[in-house]
Amino acid sequence: MIILAALLIGAYVGWRRAVALKGNRKDQLQYAASHALAFAAIGLIATVLIDRLL
Repeated sequence: MIILAALLIGAYVGWRRAVALKGNRKDQLQYAASHALAFAAIGLIATVLIDRLL
């Protein structure tokens, strides 16, 4: 569940960042996708670490 939450949060953060930079629709989608992938990778690492520690 951490991965899914991180993915959605990352997409939202990327979208808002592109809007703040006045990007067009393609820029917004690209920022959302790249941030979603990065946040999902961080979420995956967090999930593995939590699983290993508990």
